[in-house]
Amino acid sequence: MSPTAQIPPRLEVQGLFRSFEGRMAVEDVSFSIRAGQVTCLLGPSGCGKSTTLRMIAGVEMQDRGRILVDGTLICDTVFRVPPERRAIGLMFQDFALFPHLSVAENVAFGLSGPSRVKRQRVEELLDRVHLAHHIDDFPHQLSGGEQQRVALARALAPRPRILLMDEPFSGLDERLRDDIRDETLALLKEEGTAVLLVTHEPQEAMRMADEILLMRGGRIVQGGAPYNLYNAPVDRAAASFFSDINVIRARVEGALTRTPFGEFLAPGRADGSEVDIVIRPQHLKIDFDRAGQGPLPTPQDGTAARALVERARFMGRESLVEFRMEYDGSVLKATVPNVFLPKAGTPMWLMIRRDRCFVFPVT
Repeated sequence: MSPTAQIPPRLEVQGLFRSFEGRMAVEDVSFSIRAGQVTCLLGPSGCGKSTTLRMIAGVEMQDRGRILVDGTLICDTVFRVPPERRAIGLMFQDFALFPHLSVAENVAFGLSGPSRVKRQRVEELLDRVHLAHHIDDFPHQLSGGEQQRVALARALAPRPRILLMDEPFSGLDERLRDDIRDETLALLKEEGTAVLLVTHEPQEAMRMADEILLMRGGRIVQGGAPYNLYNAPVDRAAASFFSDINVIRARVEGALTRTPFGEFLAPGRADGSEVDIVIRPQHLKIDFDRAGQGPLPTPQDGTAARALVERARFMGRESLVEFRMEYDGSVLKATVPNVFLPKAGTPMWLMIRRDRCFVFPVT
């Protein structure tokens, strides 16, 4: 066994439950985070993300379950370490800076010890977030991005073992957000802090997290590296949470489904049951119509199905083309890199890459 495997996780959550007025908000949530790891609780509003975070912070009490830090119990339904003694930092979407305190005083707010030592820590953090020249300014003199970096410096100043971040970038301008995320991630990695980030934005989770925990209805429905959640979603809803999808419904016959795009494997599905074949727009393959003829079938792409262009739009980095399928009148969407703007009514042929589609039971 490696030495790392013997070290307990920085944060460990075991079987958390929380209900409000009979409605289950968090149900049997368990996970662990190691030092220096960024884990993201991802899901739609109301799925239990923030409630989970508040229980870890100590401002909400769980009905059942345990929370441990470095292998030591900090909270169950009997024993409870107060929030201020948990060595857990908090950062929220409203930066909550004190308007009457300078930047330096805001960052130093949670520090104790000699003034010289506190000042040294403040200067170190402000230098690392590129705000040393604002040390004596007040929050109203800063931009939103600068205030966010001050809030980050304040949260990290006491060297918390764990940092909880609840939608911390949602108030920022979209063009500024990516730069601030990258700067934040670099600083968190340098500090070696275990981070739990709560967000409803898949792109934010994929950009920042080492591990994503996808929540729905109070439960974690899938967890793993961003690559794995994107490329091996547990169900149709998980696939659609990360991107637009096309859905083709089909019926199972002898472990196969037959569609205008050819046959798809559906092992373990009962004959007569329905399945959804899911493929993302960027994985639809497009070919030109040749006097009513399309490309020949291949094992990788299956059979081509004819469609008419409904409309095409240029989106900046790619083009989005909507097709009306001839076989049933349904609409499928495809994205193509760069500029591809065929005229409405143009006949084309679509194929579905077998290694890029998912087959899920209809629930």
